[in-house]
Amino acid sequence: MELTITNLSKTYANGVQALKDVSLNIPGGMYGLLGPNGAGKSTLMRILATLQEPDSGSVQLGHLDVLRQKDEVRKTLGYLPQEFGLYPKSSAADMLNHFAILKGITNSTARKEIVGSLLRQTNLWDVRKLQLGSFSGGMRQRFGVAVALLGNPRLLVVDEPTAGLDPAERVRFLNLLSELGEYSVVILSTHIVEDVSELCTRMAVINRGQILLETEPQQAISAMHGSVWRNIVRKERLPALEQRYQVISTKLLGGRTVVHVYSETDPGGGFEPVQPDLKDVYFSVMAGHYQPVTSGLKKEVLP
Repeated sequence: MELTITNLSKTYANGVQALKDVSLNIPGGMYGLLGPNGAGKSTLMRILATLQEPDSGSVQLGHLDVLRQKDEVRKTLGYLPQEFGLYPKSSAADMLNHFAILKGITNSTARKEIVGSLLRQTNLWDVRKLQLGSFSGGMRQRFGVAVALLGNPRLLVVDEPTAGLDPAERVRFLNLLSELGEYSVVILSTHIVEDVSELCTRMAVINRGQILLETEPQQAISAMHGSVWRNIVRKERLPALEQRYQVISTKLLGGRTVVHVYSETDPGGGFEPVQPDLKDVYFSVMAGHYQPVTSGLKKEVLP
């Protein structure tokens, strides 16, 4: 099953244009939507989850019109928003059973089997009788996935799922998502580059409501080979370097600053070549050092 988004636009009453003519073809498997906060990711996710109307455009999930056949889409949809409320005094098993009833799973025997299976799949079986209010952030996210998986959805929309998780919980959660991508279209909306790098076979970069890049992560990284250079400098040198070079990113390391720059030839100045990663791709696109195209990165420096 494929999700096809065509010319989708949305402007809010305050004049903010959240989406500008967005078009994407999203195949089965894990698909990453990468962008900063405020880029339009959540607006797009809410439209796909049938919770918000666009101003124009169309969305097709297989043979279903997502904008016109909302009830049918909801039968095959799983949605994990960035923030969701829970009844803190309810147990995980009782609350998941309640959601299963709301999903239309009315046969008690089948429902019990499904609830138990999902609690095991999300590694929550041993804590199924605990109150949800006692759950850690990662446990809450895994419970949210269990709810989203009710009804075996063909489309799973996950919005900023690892924000705030500790490293161990993040690994558990990403492993769970990677398993789900084998059977469904799973859209992972995030500002965390590592999540996309580790999970997704295809990705898009979005900013200010526009798609800047749509590609395979490895293809995008390969396109930057030989064009990323690194130097470690004192902090006070940074303004001068930013004037002279096309700086991709900077980060502190042991009291000094690691600088990555884009250049198709040796930039000199003590810079050494470095193997690019998806962070270099992302920051290069965001900084405008590449003219993006729909299938990858075109090596053309913007003026």
